Amino acid sequence: MTLRLYAWMMLLAVTSSAHVAAAQSAAPTLAVDVTAEEIAAVAKAMTGGDEEIKIVDLGKYNLGVAILKRGALKPANPVTALNHTRLTEVYYVTSGSGTLVTGGEVTNVKPMADTNPLVTTVVGPSNTAVFTKPAQVRVIKAGDVVVIPAGVYHGWSEIPDHVQYVSVRPDVERVLPGGYINPTLKK
Repeated sequence: MTLRLYAWMMLLAVTSSAHVAAAQSAAPTLAVDVTAEEIAAVAKAMTGGDEEIKIVDLGKYNLGVAILKRGALKPANPVTALNHTRLTEVYYVTSGSGTLVTGGEVTNVKPMADTNPLVTTVVGPSNTAVFTKPAQVRVIKAGDVVVIPAGVYHGWSEIPDHVQYVSVRPDVERVLPGGYINPTLKK
């Protein structure tokens, strides 16, 4: 974990807290930390590619912090697409690199099941699809930040070795369970 990541996360937390304080009558009174050790512990215990670390209840909305890992992926065509209809994601790439595809035209849209743990605890209502005409294709690497607005399709077309990133998700519609703490951290 780098000093840059901590500075970025603090800026996001301060901005979010100030916004919440202005938007509600009873703002939260304590900060919530997501430490480098907690991120590493959840990353080490991961069985899938996405793991929520904590979902903070900020009063009028929640804020999720997750760790995501993707392994090597040979160049793919067509590219699988995913969108989250009610959550924006902010990625901070902590290691590795890959070719990220976002926006544009898709086909074969299929809603993810409402009972899928990924939907109920990590990303909220979502769809899978296939890109037919992506709007953006670019390599992202450690240190980069990407903002993916709610509803924007995204996917990876190539990952040389791996890519790992922290995702911060403002949950203004409260579709995720506020107060969630990854079970790995409860041990």
